[in-house]
Amino acid sequence: MVSAVFHSPRSAVEPVPIVAARVPQKALPKPARQLFDWRGLWLRLLPPLVGMALMIGLWGLLTLKGGSFPTPAATFDAAVKLFADPFYRNGPNDQGIGWNILYSLERVALGFGLAALVGIPLGFIIGRFEFADRMFSPLISLLKPVSPLAWLPIGLLVFKSANPAAIWTIFICSIWPMVVNTAVGVQRVPEDYLNVARVLKLSEWKIVTRILFPSVLPYMLTGVRLSVGTAWLVIVAAEMLTGGVGIGFWVWDEWNNLNVKHIIIAIFVIGIVGLLLEQALMAVARRFSFDA
Repeated sequence: MVSAVFHSPRSAVEPVPIVAARVPQKALPKPARQLFDWRGLWLRLLPPLVGMALMIGLWGLLTLKGGSFPTPAATFDAAVKLFADPFYRNGPNDQGIGWNILYSLERVALGFGLAALVGIPLGFIIGRFEFADRMFSPLISLLKPVSPLAWLPIGLLVFKSANPAAIWTIFICSIWPMVVNTAVGVQRVPEDYLNVARVLKLSEWKIVTRILFPSVLPYMLTGVRLSVGTAWLVIVAAEMLTGGVGIGFWVWDEWNNLNVKHIIIAIFVIGIVGLLLEQALMAVARRFSFDA
């Protein structure tokens, strides 16, 4: 009897693949969108407020026993009366503090504008050409530390008038940060960029406008920001000596009247205006640096 042996087509039991069933999961709730960063705002506002409170508190303690120095309360009352009518006119030498600030800003704009027109191109030339760098660098190092009060008599001698002399002093004192920062920016442009420009045989104008200017812009704006602070600092000292209308002359006139409260108010006004000018230029610098 022949026995037939039947072999299973599969010699071993193979595991059957198990397909995991997808269990629907609940979508995680999206975090609520914060409309405004109150914590960040509080951290930005709290430290300056604490600093101002400490300064005013120390001021109040030092003037608690009276004396020639006014208290914070008396200075605040004088400021309220002063800014109640900041644009009055009672004659050429008796005008509101608003007019004095505007006249000072006008002089700063003229001197600073002339410094930018001269200083920025000069910085490009110094940074671009080694001969110009070797020629002008010693002169800049020599003239940059000179006090503005030393430049004012030169302006009076040349221009024979107080207003142009003040503008000249602003010009000569605010030009150096723009020259130095622009030159440093040009010198830090990667050499590969200039090599590509030589290969493409670009003209000097295209090298300046398409390669140097975008790269140098952050350095140039830093110089402009430093220069405007210097210009606003110089105008107060220049107007004290030249007279006329302006915040510097106003401070000196109030000192002659022994009005210390108005002098303290002027100090705060000068600081606030200078801070606003610097913050405005910092905002411009951040915008252009981000776009770059």
